Amino acid sequence: MSRIEQTFATLKQQGKTGLVTFITAGDPGPDVTVPLLHALVEGGADVIELGVPFSDPMAEGPVIQRACERALAHGISMRDCFNYVAEFRKTNQHTPIVLMGYANPIERMGPSEFIRRAKEAGADGAIVVDYPPEECEAFAGEMKANDLDLIFLIAPTSTQQRIQQVARFGSGFSYYVSLKGVTGAGSIDTEDVARRVAAIREHVKLPIGVGFGIRDAQTAKQVAAVADAVVIGSRIIQELENTPKEQGPQAVRAFVAGIREALDAR
Repeated sequence: MSRIEQTFATLKQQGKTGLVTFITAGDPGPDVTVPLLHALVEGGADVIELGVPFSDPMAEGPVIQRACERALAHGISMRDCFNYVAEFRKTNQHTPIVLMGYANPIERMGPSEFIRRAKEAGADGAIVVDYPPEECEAFAGEMKANDLDLIFLIAPTSTQQRIQQVARFGSGFSYYVSLKGVTGAGSIDTEDVARRVAAIREHVKLPIGVGFGIRDAQTAKQVAAVADAVVIGSRIIQELENTPKEQGPQAVRAFVAGIREALDAR
């Protein structure tokens, strides 16, 4: 059982909704990433998505695009992301970390080399936004052979065939994108989310996390009524943008703790 699978199994046993949080590696500065990872855990995050900076993050709204630009200005690479994970693992062996990004850096490194180095660093899985499941059988198989989970996005526009492919090749959990658009845009229609998550569950037996529009505790609570986890990214990046860098971990810890408290109060 992977670390992600174990985490969701424990959450289910405890009757809790998972909290998945996102930051971009190297933002707002290279020296802050590992402290931020620990601050997320201290605030109550169950799974962390570590964004791999990319110059054309097509699924991201302006907030995470800015985070990518700041990280790239610091010269952050995939190698740095592996180093951050390895440093985090020196003192935390239980919180899953998912590398989230795009195909280009992986293809440049080579998929097998990416998998080898991700495992060596202590990562638990990957979300590759522009790797469609129908083209991922070999990559998904190699990931699974190395005890890494490949997590796919499911959109409001995903066909039944696409959802079935996610069920076939995905592992760890599935990520339902609650909005048509980019991260951080618009507001969630929780009734529509409930209907769509129910339809996804007819095919996908993995835990389902919902993200792309959760900005506060109230929305998180509403989504938690139908999802196994809520995913928050842009709102955390905004917290960092509005806080002096040295105070970033403290601000993020406090924000995440508020979401955790709301989820646990359900």
